[in-house]
Amino acid sequence: MYHGNSIRLLAGNSHPELAHAVAERLGVPLTPCMPQKFSNGEINVKISESVREEDVFIIQSGCSDVNDNLMELLILISACKTASARRITAVIPCFPYARMDKKDESRAPITAKLVANMLVSAGCDHVITMDLHASQIQGFFDIPVDNLFSEPLMISYIKRHIDGWQNGIVVSPDAGGAKRVTAMADKLGVEFALIHRKRDGKAQNAPERMELLVGDVRDKVAILVDDMIDTGHTLTLAARTLHEKGAKTIYVLISHGLFSEAHMTSLNSLPIEQLVVTNTIPQKEHKEQFSKLIALDISSTIAESIRRTHNGESISLLFGEWADGRGMDMII
Repeated sequence: MYHGNSIRLLAGNSHPELAHAVAERLGVPLTPCMPQKFSNGEINVKISESVREEDVFIIQSGCSDVNDNLMELLILISACKTASARRITAVIPCFPYARMDKKDESRAPITAKLVANMLVSAGCDHVITMDLHASQIQGFFDIPVDNLFSEPLMISYIKRHIDGWQNGIVVSPDAGGAKRVTAMADKLGVEFALIHRKRDGKAQNAPERMELLVGDVRDKVAILVDDMIDTGHTLTLAARTLHEKGAKTIYVLISHGLFSEAHMTSLNSLPIEQLVVTNTIPQKEHKEQFSKLIALDISSTIAESIRRTHNGESISLLFGEWADGRGMDMII
């Protein structure tokens, strides 16, 4: 049930499957809009129905052609703003440039902050995203930002689909994920482990290796958890390290499966049972190349956050009992 002005759902070209799934769960049709490219590469957008005084939600993920998709989102926001939309919410399942969230060396840009500024300048009133690479990105905005978590879905998946998880150990491939894995381990009632990545030498091209800093994985079900996979190099090193340390079986759960530089066929040779990702990024082509890949559907979480935002309800319930009940229909 929706209150006040109606919901208007718009979608760019980045992830039409997710947009249609969200629309179906909400029972709201997608408003026709046609993002197109001119021959010189410029993007044009035409919204076919009025959005005046409506509550507009634009679904666009930061995947594939990231720059084109970001520009498309900005133009859609601007078009809705000048069309007198009452409120404009950008629904960005995978936030673009999230890894560039700090100045880690001289003259390095903080591009995530730039993206935040552009979204606000275009006319965005609210942002819904999922599993930000760094939570402090929310502080780059002067508008409300709701950072949803895939953790409840992953915990539900572990309990329903990983045999022997009670004898498991949740593992982070780097120190940056320590908070994430300790929270999951506490909720599952199991132990956690941390892996440290280091180079054998000071040169940039020196070979890398990983060593287990905290925890014992021998004869246990190792559940490797991270927020993003791109090249697959970290996963390769971590999986082989866990295998060498005597892990009984290895499962990998990752929020955003970018796979932009990963060789999918080479991942098949890794000593893992399953690689589980969410569909914040389209996974159809990746699944065809990698038989161990499983995608979890986040459309129910996105749809419920949109409904609650529109009705002025709290979305904190999405991280409790509501999420626990999503486990039966989350695999796509």
